[in-house]
Amino acid sequence: MSEETFQVVQLVNGTHSIRAEAEDETFHPVIGPAAEAQTLYVQQLKLPQRIEAQEGDFVIWDVGLGGAANVLAVFAAAHHLKRSIRVLSFDRTTAPLAFALEHANELEYMVSFQSHVKDFLARQHTTFCEDQLTVQWELHLGDFPTLIDQQTFTPPHAILFDAYSPAKNPAMWTAPLFTKIFKQLDPSKPCAMPTYSRSTMLRVALLLAGFYVGMGHATGEKEQTTIAANSLSLIDEPLPRAWLRRAHNSRSAEPLWDGVYRQAPISEETWKRLINHPQFK
Repeated sequence: MSEETFQVVQLVNGTHSIRAEAEDETFHPVIGPAAEAQTLYVQQLKLPQRIEAQEGDFVIWDVGLGGAANVLAVFAAAHHLKRSIRVLSFDRTTAPLAFALEHANELEYMVSFQSHVKDFLARQHTTFCEDQLTVQWELHLGDFPTLIDQQTFTPPHAILFDAYSPAKNPAMWTAPLFTKIFKQLDPSKPCAMPTYSRSTMLRVALLLAGFYVGMGHATGEKEQTTIAANSLSLIDEPLPRAWLRRAHNSRSAEPLWDGVYRQAPISEETWKRLINHPQFK
C-alpha cells in the first residue's frame, strides 16, 4: 500500500491494539494482542515444551509480523529455557511494527522488548539473550507469496500464520500458497500452523495442500479456530469424517485459487480430492 496509517484503539476488555486504516482491520480485535498470541499460538502449539525438547535451533516462521505481538509472546513464554530459537518474520512492511514501538506503553506487550525491536528494525535482524533463551530474529521483507515461490527457507517447527483476512488479502489464503508452504516443510520435522480463521474454504485449501487439519483453540468470540500440521500428533481435534458433509453442503467451500476473493460451493474435482485425503481414510 502506498500510505500506512495506523491508530491505537481500546478494545472492549480495556486492552489496546492497532487498527490499520487502509485495510479497515484491527489486529487481535477481541481479547487483545498478548492474550490472543498466548492462546492461539503459544499455548496451542505447546511452544515452551517443544522448544525445551529441541536440542538445536527451534525454527519458527512468523508469517504476518504486523506489530510483533505473536513473536514477542513466544520470547516471553520461553525466556527461562536454556535453548535457542530462530525466528523468520515475513511481512511486506515494517510500518505496523515501527508504529507499535512508538506506542509501546499503550500496547504493553512491547514494553519489555523495545531495545531488541529497535535493533531488529534498524538492521532487519538481531541476536540477543532473553534471560536464558538465545534468539536469532531475522526479517524477510516483501510479498510472502512471491518470497515463498522464489526462495527456499529453513524448514520450521512451527508457523504463526496471521495475515489480514481473506476478504482483504486473498492472495495470502490460496490453495497454491499453502501447497508451497507445505512443500518447504521437512517431513521428518513435525510442524504445526494455527490461524484465527475457521472458514470451510480455508480448511479445504489446507487439506488439498497436504496438511492434516483440526479444530483450533477458541479465542475471543470465536468458539474455534483452525490448526494445520504435517503430523497428526500435533493436532488434538482433527476434523472428523463427518465434517465432509459440511464442506459438501457449504456455499463457500471451494478454495481460493488466485488472489481474487469470492465464495463458491465445492467443485466436483475438489470434492474427489478431498474425500481421498489420508485424514478421512
